[in-house]
Amino acid sequence: MSNFEATKNIVYLEPVNSFSEMAMDEFCTMHNLNCFTNALTTVKQIVDYVSQNPDTLGVLPVENTLDGTIRESLDCLITCKNPNIRIVSELILPIEYCLLSKTTEFYSITGLIATPRLIGKCQNFIKNELPMNLNIIESPTMLDSAYNLSNYNLTYASVGNKKIAETCMLNVLKENIHDDKDNKTRYVLIGDIETKPTGKDKTTVAFRTNDTPGALLQILKIFLENNINLSYISSQPSKTEPNEYIFIVNFDGHINGTNMLKAINEIKPKTSFFRYLGSYKAAK
Repeated sequence: MSNFEATKNIVYLEPVNSFSEMAMDEFCTMHNLNCFTNALTTVKQIVDYVSQNPDTLGVLPVENTLDGTIRESLDCLITCKNPNIRIVSELILPIEYCLLSKTTEFYSITGLIATPRLIGKCQNFIKNELPMNLNIIESPTMLDSAYNLSNYNLTYASVGNKKIAETCMLNVLKENIHDDKDNKTRYVLIGDIETKPTGKDKTTVAFRTNDTPGALLQILKIFLENNINLSYISSQPSKTEPNEYIFIVNFDGHINGTNMLKAINEIKPKTSFFRYLGSYKAAK
């Protein structure tokens, strides 16, 4: 697949009406995608499906401000059997929860339906802005909470996101009711697409160094000598051998830049494993 226009399908992590689906909606808007969508159960299923279907893109969460790097996403991408599958776009999505209800009257709320996890995430709002004698009913998912409102009168509300409010035709009584206001997740779009430089790009690579003293330092020196700014570097166990690590590096610029290609060609011989994971426009 040479460009976004050839996309016929896009897959994301279930459940429906999740933040992953919201990220998918944003990617579709960003790249003017109008295609079939499907929610899959696991990250590996998404990567495998995209790998086997060249007209398909996939949405993966890769990093959260509270929980850090989502290793499963990067592991599956690094070990993907199709080397043409790479990151082609990224965005940062605020993880925001709202108070939803069939009524428009916030001060009439006497009951709350929510998952135990979200009740914990919205403790300050529940304690300070809802009635002391609030009737709390636990529900397994955000979507179930919204559906369950039909079993109660108009004085009940649920905790969910704006996607659920739209799907279930509920009113948003209060936005940003969660305690941690800085919770954001970085999502990437993966597929077999050759991206073009935009002037505001970043590139991601993964590699394992040779087992020699100063191997990592030698590689980092190559980035410095080619005037390439590293914006992120992390390591994680290779999962193949004990005491072996895969380094994941983000750096400014597109792979097609002259200094980029020169640096990559110098780095590869100094590694025992190297994987180009994509060049794409950096999210704001």
